[in-house]
Amino acid sequence: MCGIVGYVGTQQAAPLLLEGLCRLEYRGYDSAGMAVCGPDGLHVQKAKGRLQALADLTDEGKTMPGVIGIGHTRWATHGEPNDTNAHPQVSESGRFAVVHNGIIENYAELKKKLLEKGYTFRSETDTEVVAQLLDWYYRDSRDVFEAVTSMLSAVEGTYALGILCTDTPDRLIAARKDAPLLLGYGEGENFIASDVTALLRHTRDVVYMDDGELAVVTAGSIRIYDERRRPVEKERHYIDWDVDAAEKGGYDHFMLKEIFEQPTAISKAITGRIQEGRVVLSDLTMTDREIRDIGRIFIVACGSSYHVGMVGKYNLERMLRRSVEVCLASEFRYSDPIIGPGDLAIVISQSGETLDSMAALREAKKRGARILSIVNVVGSSIARESDDVLYTWAGPEIAVATTKAYSTQMVVLNLLGLYFGDIMGTIDLETYTAMVQGIQALPHQMEEILSDTRYIQAAARELAGHDQVFFIGRNLDYALSLEGSLKLKEISYIHSEAYASGELKHGTISLIEEGTPVIAAATYMPLFDKAMSNVVEVQARGANVLALTTAAGTERMHSRVKNVLTVPETEAMLLPQLGVVPLQLLAYYIALERGCDIDKPRNLAKSVTVE
Repeated sequence: MCGIVGYVGTQQAAPLLLEGLCRLEYRGYDSAGMAVCGPDGLHVQKAKGRLQALADLTDEGKTMPGVIGIGHTRWATHGEPNDTNAHPQVSESGRFAVVHNGIIENYAELKKKLLEKGYTFRSETDTEVVAQLLDWYYRDSRDVFEAVTSMLSAVEGTYALGILCTDTPDRLIAARKDAPLLLGYGEGENFIASDVTALLRHTRDVVYMDDGELAVVTAGSIRIYDERRRPVEKERHYIDWDVDAAEKGGYDHFMLKEIFEQPTAISKAITGRIQEGRVVLSDLTMTDREIRDIGRIFIVACGSSYHVGMVGKYNLERMLRRSVEVCLASEFRYSDPIIGPGDLAIVISQSGETLDSMAALREAKKRGARILSIVNVVGSSIARESDDVLYTWAGPEIAVATTKAYSTQMVVLNLLGLYFGDIMGTIDLETYTAMVQGIQALPHQMEEILSDTRYIQAAARELAGHDQVFFIGRNLDYALSLEGSLKLKEISYIHSEAYASGELKHGTISLIEEGTPVIAAATYMPLFDKAMSNVVEVQARGANVLALTTAAGTERMHSRVKNVLTVPETEAMLLPQLGVVPLQLLAYYIALERGCDIDKPRNLAKSVTVE
């Protein structure tokens, strides 16, 4: 949630901050603001709504002179979205400006104490407490570093902080706890940011801050201190993402671009990981014995990554003959999970910064489980705290609704299953070979689906006027339906739910009436006849069915259903990889028909870094 960017150097800061915020707006778009320290003091501008409002207010940053500043795009937690609650928050004295991602859990207690000391508050935010507390500690010490240290010892909760003080107009201070923050190294200029995408046009040389760390950033240096305020040297990471990947590249929306990037993304994800017909995961440090000794497997994730885990459960249990439990990360740590030594926790996260997933990881690790993460962002918090990490190499994903991250997570999880199954001896050679060949064919097959979207667009026009849509499917089709339903509700605001088809008679079918749209996934051919029975079942109650099946099932499905979307044939375990593409496109075109803000749907943010 929330995006932070900071700059100190020789260039005018405000235009650079706006540029960075533009690339971070997917993290929150309730409001935006900047603070720049210039020759005549501190300039602060904030505006409710999308970033363009701030750009217009500041004439693209031209009205805010100065070579040091901080910026913020907000996803509201404390206080309604308005100009006053927007960041930066400024101390009553005007000396400190603060941008913040996270939640200060004890802010009410701290605010009460500051009110007693005579401070007044203008906003409803927890962040203003940070600014005022800095001012209070600075009164005594007259040392910014000491004031920041004292403030951090007083606050409880999560934070990524960018701090600017008018008494030290040559430096920024950054601090992190359980919220992402990185430092960017330039030539005669340096940066802070929530996400590397904000910096790609200026530097690819970054350091990821760890919990408890504090950094002092000037134009010529970055000094990092650990939680005991001892200087530390950190490993730098070079980000090789294509800068153009963070641009729309002629597409109307990032989401559409990222849907069409999936063949390339999958090709990158499997490059070097399949050699001479064998899966090779040289990234892993696990020995063959450790792999054979794995007890239970837990997949822990949120949102679309959780749906990847649902597919993974079916596939890993088939390939490994091990029990696999899929857990919502937000529930895992509160469930007193029965996990320990010998068990494997697979944590899946696009950003590698999802707070609930991080907390679940730490809980599993505390109980003795081995942690293997599947993430996209190199050097992210989850990656750093895992015993092993497999990167998806999807490149930047800007649209809030994930597409290529989902697809690459799934293919990497399937590669992991094949790799483990080969070592465990639980997968036969015929299945192994067919799966490897099927994975290698996925990019071409996806391109085949993407080559003609006319039928999907036509179906979208028919569905766009409805207020609710149901998805049904069995086995892997049920897992696929969960993701299709989520995509639709995320960006079109249509109420949508996915149900296991066999559960229809246990209550859900009461919701079906004349004209109710039902999307029936029937790609999993071993259960095709059962799927057909469920289609007939809902049609008997008046449902208007749109079916998704394979080439082998198209003719039979057409005998009952007018509108049928078809995906190419592949191995059964790989069908969700192909089936998700038309469902992504369907959601996109429905949202387009309804005039929705596709890349930035209401109330959502790309990376959930607060609880």
